[in-house]
Amino acid sequence: ACQVLYCMDRIGIPHDKLNVDGGSISIGHPYGMSGARMTGHLLIEGRRRKAKYGVVTMCIGGGMGAAGLFEILS
Repeated sequence: ACQVLYCMDRIGIPHDKLNVDGGSISIGHPYGMSGARMTGHLLIEGRRRKAKYGVVTMCIGGGMGAAGLFEILS
């Protein structure tokens, strides 16, 4: 969490745009379910907020990671 807060302050990301409903650790999820849970939630929350795009970042075992940019259709 401290890395996210540092980057948010350093880059100037508005607090109301980052992890608006908490991340997967705070919500809880089965092992290997992070990406699917966050993607589904992004699409639901993006539609609710009338956003045009949303970004999901996911960790992968072994130090790898992935990111997805989604266009949110109405």
